[in-house]
Amino acid sequence: MFVMRKLSFFLLLFVAAGCGHVKVAPSPLFDRGPLASPCLIQETLQQVILRDYFPTLPESDTLSLALMPCDPFLSWTEITSKAGKGALVIKNLLPEKLAACDPDKAPFITTAPVEGKPDRFYILIDNEADDVLVLWQNTVLDKDHGIRVIDRTKLEITVPRNARKMERSYVRAFCANADGIGNDILVPVRYGRVMRSTDELDRTDKHAQVLYSLMVDRFVDGRKDNDMPLNMKNVNHKVDYWGGDILGVTQTLENGYFDSLGVTTIWLSPITQNPYDAWGQIHDPETQFSGYHGYWPYYATAVDVRYGTEAELRDLLDKAHKDGKNVILDYVSNHMHIQSPTLTAHPDWTTPSDTPDGRPNRQLYDEFRLTTWFDDHIPTLDLERADICAQLTDSALYWVQHFDFDGFRHDATKHVPEQYWRMLTRKLYDSLPGRTFFQIGETYGSTSLINSYVKPGMQDAQFDFNVYDTFIWATTRPEGSFEGLAARLAEDLSIYGSHHLMGNISGNHDRPRYVCLASGDVRQDEDQKLAGWHRDIRVTDPVGYRYLKMLHALNFTIPGVPCIYYGDEYGQPGANDPDNRRWMQFDGLTESERDVLAETEALARLHNGSMPLIYGDFRLLSCDRDVLAYSRTYMGETVVTVLNKGSEPRSVEIALPLGLTCGGKDRFTVEVAPVSFEIIK
Repeated sequence: MFVMRKLSFFLLLFVAAGCGHVKVAPSPLFDRGPLASPCLIQETLQQVILRDYFPTLPESDTLSLALMPCDPFLSWTEITSKAGKGALVIKNLLPEKLAACDPDKAPFITTAPVEGKPDRFYILIDNEADDVLVLWQNTVLDKDHGIRVIDRTKLEITVPRNARKMERSYVRAFCANADGIGNDILVPVRYGRVMRSTDELDRTDKHAQVLYSLMVDRFVDGRKDNDMPLNMKNVNHKVDYWGGDILGVTQTLENGYFDSLGVTTIWLSPITQNPYDAWGQIHDPETQFSGYHGYWPYYATAVDVRYGTEAELRDLLDKAHKDGKNVILDYVSNHMHIQSPTLTAHPDWTTPSDTPDGRPNRQLYDEFRLTTWFDDHIPTLDLERADICAQLTDSALYWVQHFDFDGFRHDATKHVPEQYWRMLTRKLYDSLPGRTFFQIGETYGSTSLINSYVKPGMQDAQFDFNVYDTFIWATTRPEGSFEGLAARLAEDLSIYGSHHLMGNISGNHDRPRYVCLASGDVRQDEDQKLAGWHRDIRVTDPVGYRYLKMLHALNFTIPGVPCIYYGDEYGQPGANDPDNRRWMQFDGLTESERDVLAETEALARLHNGSMPLIYGDFRLLSCDRDVLAYSRTYMGETVVTVLNKGSEPRSVEIALPLGLTCGGKDRFTVEVAPVSFEIIK
């Protein structure tokens, strides 16, 4: 019936015998370390290839593995080392069985409270599940230790007593039947009590983050005496330094702007020292570039004087933390400036300038992913060499050892070898025990490539460009459909997990502003960088603002971390780089821009006050070309979101499963205006 029957013998490997109280055998390294992530395996008769990593375990590269299959789809792997043992959930997809599957009949699980019992909750099951696997941290629970089977649609889960000693731990459950793997659930626990309110969350809760991305030089000029534009005839003003600095970010924090947006994590663009002269060259228009963006590190461990001082940086971090906010640093690992003292002293630290067949190894991002140079003046570092990797991970570590940063945004993740990410993450755990770090990376590519970096021993997440691009396609192309977006969301949940930390972006510094794509002021079939150099890009059709509000609504209501690129909160216009890096505006907004800003603030308040929108499961309710409806449920509380991208109003019938209700009803009709959305709590 359930996993308790199928795996009863195997579970004895993980739990201690006991009676009365629910208490599992202590496994401190596993249960106090990172949560083991669900992952795919490749299975042959000879070996099982486990694609995960445990940075807090000694000798974690040589763990012994014992596979216990659980027909038809789920498996457990026992992890043993000198440090102890634990459990890891594996998604074992057997191709010969998938052909006969009906995905609509895969199971679905959600949560409901046990009133008056703060250490308990129900798992409700829709579409009969053959297997429901439940863990507290990385330890398996069973019918004698935390699970009571009420019937085939309902389990009662009791949090183990061990959890009372931990401020934050988690219960997870995974499900499957003969038609496929269902969703998973994630339940946060505080000192043994199931968390029911966002009032209990703090800045260390990664799933509760709202990230704000800003380019320091283009944000706020806090003081004029460190303004140092190149003022060179061969450098266009659009790509010169404009004077934004760290003090300007601190002033914005102090005046409450980030509070009004519900921001919990500030992402600073790179602040390492960049060169004082111009580099690169384009010919339309004729210009070289300054390093105003920070992505050409000259000294990897020095604050650029144009952004401020170490004291000002520490002041920002201190005030952000007192205000309950995190600050993460955009860090460049892939390359350094060609005239940096490091490369001057070690010219052999770079990858080859030419490919094996004699071509210049420039911008061959997929063909020579780990060796290609981004430009002549920023050679790629040969991080596949262990000695170089060791020294340069120390350079990254410097920023969290000497400054109280809360993590990194990692530039060009896929161009850096995996050993670098593993080594850096291990050093973070070893050198700063007890600290919580959030690491999110930038990777363009397939979901399988992106997911290869999302592991406990590597990074927490990547930015989800694929969802963003699919939304753009669905809303700006004649053939675009929300059915494609629904398929993309389903693929993400199946690969990254139902409670992933992927970044849901409103835009970024390498893409044209979405509001101008949606308004038609930047065309899909044109050179979008050239457009910004030769046209004064504005929003001429107000429908662009309505589509932007819909994008924000999507980002704040689907699983993942909402990420606002500065200016998108009000709809700043712009083509591609550098036109998408205009000066931040706080005053003088148009009526349409003020309307978008107010909507963004309201969505952030809704998200930050809603456990379903932070920890709830995701279920697609309705979808066609123009309408997308879905729900998020946590402990019996449901939020329904309905998006309508069409030019006509729509009436959408909603039916909630499992006896759940929204507004007291399990079936209701939602009226949605054209190019709009409705969110029902």
